[in-house]
Amino acid sequence: MIEHSHTNQENQHIGNYRLLQLLTQSETSQIYLCEHAQHATPLALKKMYGRWFGDDLAKFFAHASMLSRLQHPNIVPLLDFGADGDIVYIVMQYSSNGTLRERHPKGTIVPPNTVVHYTNQIASALQYIHDHKLIHRDIKPHNMLIGTYGEILLSDFGSSVVSHSLNPLFPSQYDFEGTVLYAAPEQLRGTPRRSSDQYALGVVLYEWLCGQWPFFGTFEELTHQHLFVSPPPLRTKNPAIHPAIEQTVMKALTKDVRKRFSTVTEFAEALQWSVEQSQPASPPKEKVKRQFMSPKPFTE
Repeated sequence: MIEHSHTNQENQHIGNYRLLQLLTQSETSQIYLCEHAQHATPLALKKMYGRWFGDDLAKFFAHASMLSRLQHPNIVPLLDFGADGDIVYIVMQYSSNGTLRERHPKGTIVPPNTVVHYTNQIASALQYIHDHKLIHRDIKPHNMLIGTYGEILLSDFGSSVVSHSLNPLFPSQYDFEGTVLYAAPEQLRGTPRRSSDQYALGVVLYEWLCGQWPFFGTFEELTHQHLFVSPPPLRTKNPAIHPAIEQTVMKALTKDVRKRFSTVTEFAEALQWSVEQSQPASPPKEKVKRQFMSPKPFTE
């Protein structure tokens, strides 16, 4: 059973870290701005609620150790992890530039070229973790940070697990974790796959391109829609979207995992191609005639 309190713990310590400011919280965790006791570099510490002991604690350390080995330019690095009393925590690089949710609030329509720019980076990070037999399970704009140089960094791997699709003969059943607005049908059923991240990214793209989620409602209503209802065609929400872009996004949102793109890289490449097709062709360049200066007449 999860037991937690939302009391103010700023200026207190967890492990070797001093908590400076509560940045955000959810039903399962809190994220603080912190600094190490021996230096003043700002870091982000995620404290996870619960009573951690026995097998649960061992699984946490094994999972955190695996995440700490992930190295990719579009993934927020996990720098440290540990347990302090009955809590566990992970320490990550701190990004002060906010998230893509803050840059593009709910209802914002993002230009297709910008969507491609974001998608290529997120897809690169996702393909990397998929190649390492992991799935993220909580893809959403809130978990896409803006780095020092404007690069996009995928964060919050606390819900990640080994992909069910890698071992179909011996499937593992997982409790649902993630955000239901972006959750794939198979993830809601407890059997997440690598293509579940593709579906979630498809929901993010759908939202960016038309300013709305494909589904609305309570948790139960959203679950029913993700499982059984086809999302409204993208161009019914934003007629300005090119049909090729709509087709690409809707393919990622199919209920049948076999009908999605084979990899998230293929999804990103298809999106880039469709956006390029939607743009008017550049006019042909005029041929420039080479002009020569006449030599000056020779004079004695």
